Amino acid sequence: MRPYNPPTDPHLSVIYVDDALLVLDKPSGLLTVPGRDPAHRDSLASRAQGAYADALIVHRLDMDTSGLVVMARGADIHRKLSALFQQRAVDKTYLARVWGEPAQDSGEVDLPLICDWPNRPRQMVDFEVGKPSLTRWRKLSTDGNTTLLELTPVTGRSHQLRVHMQAMGHPILGDPFYAHAEALAAAPRLLLHAQELGFVHPVLESPLHFLCNAGPEFHPGSGAG
Repeated sequence: MRPYNPPTDPHLSVIYVDDALLVLDKPSGLLTVPGRDPAHRDSLASRAQGAYADALIVHRLDMDTSGLVVMARGADIHRKLSALFQQRAVDKTYLARVWGEPAQDSGEVDLPLICDWPNRPRQMVDFEVGKPSLTRWRKLSTDGNTTLLELTPVTGRSHQLRVHMQAMGHPILGDPFYAHAEALAAAPRLLLHAQELGFVHPVLESPLHFLCNAGPEFHPGSGAG
């Protein structure tokens, strides 16, 4: 298991807060919820609860993925927000920089996924017992060697975007589980970022839309080190 050294600056990045919910920007390398190991106690949830005692996790991002996470404030809002996610009433888009360049400008990956139990937490494609999983993708830019994609998960399976990109033949750069050696070495972290979230406020009943731009490492040649 890799050593756990979550970033600490900033300690907590709050994009939006009101009496019902929080929207946070999770850095890559920080767990969404605490792990079982005491060394993995630090997490986005525990940091948020230190500032907002009623904060409850509604959904998760992988430790290596950065970007937007919604937390409910209180059990009633938690039920309402959880229902929105279950009903697929939350619009989510991600940015990913992948190895190579897809031949088409857009498309979708429809491959059923299941946990690869002997190699947890890895997931794998399984046409017999896998759960239906659908990802839509769109090409944004390419330098010939790598490509920036916009990814829209229609379903929300664990590691879905990462496995689907690998299955396309274009693994996400810096992915410690699914990238081949060259793609893994091409970035200092997993280049997957939850960039946009949209849903109807569970109390105000007004539409909310949040945008959290990815770091410069997603745009080589634009000043990234």
